[in-house]
Amino acid sequence: MSVEINGIAHIQFTINDPESGLPFWESLCHFMGMKTLIRNDETVYCIGGRTGLLARAAPPEKRGKVFDQWTAGLHHFCIRARSREDVDAIARHAESIGARIVHPPEDGSQFAPGYYSVLFEDPDGIRIEINHVPGKGHFGDQGRLGPGGGGPAGRYGEDGLND
Repeated sequence: MSVEINGIAHIQFTINDPESGLPFWESLCHFMGMKTLIRNDETVYCIGGRTGLLARAAPPEKRGKVFDQWTAGLHHFCIRARSREDVDAIARHAESIGARIVHPPEDGSQFAPGYYSVLFEDPDGIRIEINHVPGKGHFGDQGRLGPGGGGPAGRYGEDGLND
């Protein structure tokens, strides 16, 4: 027996500097239509869009360690937008609150039909991607998992999905 999941309930991550990180995350979440459920000196937790994002300050004795996406742990996470225009708007907002833009909004059709995304970092270097994929993506007619598609890819990299 198997089950079909219903999305991601929440993602929790640890930040070094609550003075810059918590306002960054709360602003980004509010811009994306989420509401603050918890806010204190160490934590901000926002919910909406069928998910939650929780940023919590590292204990003082553990602060200062730089995030490295190439060590064990979170590489990045990606939030789906409803349109390309939403991706563009979130990119502008992220830049306005001090995000480091890794790549501006761009076509990424090598990953999925119509894929469009922006990639940026929070003050600690945690990477956030916002994307839009029209229609059914990989499950649609032109997708790898759709009717007549190529099936699972054997490789994944900068140039997309490959056999």
